[in-house]
Amino acid sequence: MDLKAYIRDIPDFPKPGILFKDITPLLAAPEAFAFALQEMEKAVKPLEPDKVLAIESRGFIFGGALAARMGVGFIPVRKPGKLPFTTIRETYDLEYGKDSLEIHHDAIRPGETVVVIDDLLATGGTALATVRLAEKLGAKVAGLAFLIELEFLHGRGRLSGYTVRAQVVF
Repeated sequence: MDLKAYIRDIPDFPKPGILFKDITPLLAAPEAFAFALQEMEKAVKPLEPDKVLAIESRGFIFGGALAARMGVGFIPVRKPGKLPFTTIRETYDLEYGKDSLEIHHDAIRPGETVVVIDDLLATGGTALATVRLAEKLGAKVAGLAFLIELEFLHGRGRLSGYTVRAQVVF
């Protein structure tokens, strides 16, 4: 199945000069969504994760479904102030400034194997921050999987040393 056919371009969103990859048509098409999940599961199940870490917010759509399909735990990685319990934080650089992500301090037991899931790999900063959070808690990061990779932004290069899979590459 050609998943690209279910991803539409939205020019100048959220600001001028950005070409946004809208996945809502894919999510609305049950056969495409099921196929995307099946292919992502094929990419990460052999890594034998104990838990799936998913990045806010569209990563939750895929991460939660994958965790349920594989019978493993699901861990949300969120923007600061969104999690209700004690958290640890990782701050990372953006093109113009900084941002942060948080995870509950007890979300992962040392030695557990995790995979990181998100909808999109762009520059790799968010994904790398999530890897660092997991490793701070003692996890073994077995790999990362994305629905979409924007290859021209070279995010995969920031994740060298980790298994990275993407279903659709632009």
